[in-house]
Amino acid sequence: MKNRVVYLIIVLVGAVNYSCKENSDPIVPDLENPVYDDTRYELDHAGFPPPNFNDNELFTVEGVKLGRLLFYETKLSKDNSISCASCHKQEFGFSDPDQFSSGVDGTLGGRQAMSTFNTAWHRNEFFWDGRAHLLRDQALMPIEDPLEMKESLENVIDKLELDIGYKHQFTRAFGDDEITEERLSLALEQFMNSIVSNRSKYDKYKRGEAQLSESETRGMELYFTEFNPGFPEISGPDCVHCHGGSNFDNTHYVNNGLDEEADQDDIGREKVTGDPDDRAKFKIPSLRNIEVTAPYMHDGRFTTLEEVIDHYDHGIKKSPTLDPALEYTTYTGLMLSEQDKADLIAFLKTLTDYEMMADERYSDPFGE
Repeated sequence: MKNRVVYLIIVLVGAVNYSCKENSDPIVPDLENPVYDDTRYELDHAGFPPPNFNDNELFTVEGVKLGRLLFYETKLSKDNSISCASCHKQEFGFSDPDQFSSGVDGTLGGRQAMSTFNTAWHRNEFFWDGRAHLLRDQALMPIEDPLEMKESLENVIDKLELDIGYKHQFTRAFGDDEITEERLSLALEQFMNSIVSNRSKYDKYKRGEAQLSESETRGMELYFTEFNPGFPEISGPDCVHCHGGSNFDNTHYVNNGLDEEADQDDIGREKVTGDPDDRAKFKIPSLRNIEVTAPYMHDGRFTTLEEVIDHYDHGIKKSPTLDPALEYTTYTGLMLSEQDKADLIAFLKTLTDYEMMADERYSDPFGE
């Protein structure tokens, strides 16, 4: 149960050193005299190119603090029962271990919750179908979704305005205590953009700080090897074709052969663009932290990495919008041995960032 009673007491007495986590920065300091602070938040992007932020996307230390509070704030939901973090859990790579997340009144969504890390490098819309152009747009949609938080933004603002701690934190982040939809979205965007996953075993290996095992090394070689049915002995699964770059993803929307045309109940990207060529195409997610973000695919149909690899090895269904590179593999399959699969999974597990999942900068500021 969140320690909100303690939080409110501290707000009322104007304590200046409140901190819900030992050794973490105070979330709401200087309550008596809040002052605007535009100190830039320094993003640790080691191993990644600098994020291509425009002037409206640069963020501050106080903006990130406010966004962190809001990310874990259950007042964003109609009955004050769930927060953003209810469906994006830090210990599961900011994803949901349930196939479909449970909203207010126990309603279930229709897609598996996507992870919210390394969003600073996403430049191809948000959600599985890309219906939100910017992260700030995505941040507010679950609040008003009847299957999720089922609340109005007007009511959220009314609830937050009753909390002097929030009014003071809005002052520190934006210059005055006015709480608006835009500021809510900007603060949530700032916090989510601050969540960086770049401290996995693979990252440390790339920096010369760790060694991969024989199985992990062979799995890495397979991962980056092109598919070549004419020469099976040197062929690989070519995972990097879709999951490449620093974040092991790309900017495309792809039909990855989950269903035949008649079974495509979720039309994916087509619902957003209206283009039949986008039917059953979905955003390609990052494979970072894939070990802890099960279940997999937009509908969470696979519960293990073994099932995922088996799908690409011999389970791809053909349909008019199937990705051509994947269709090419259907004639022979990926030709993976059981050892190949085990090694590939061993490598994928090196992408798990345990430090991110324990980082207090991203944790619940209200405590347990």
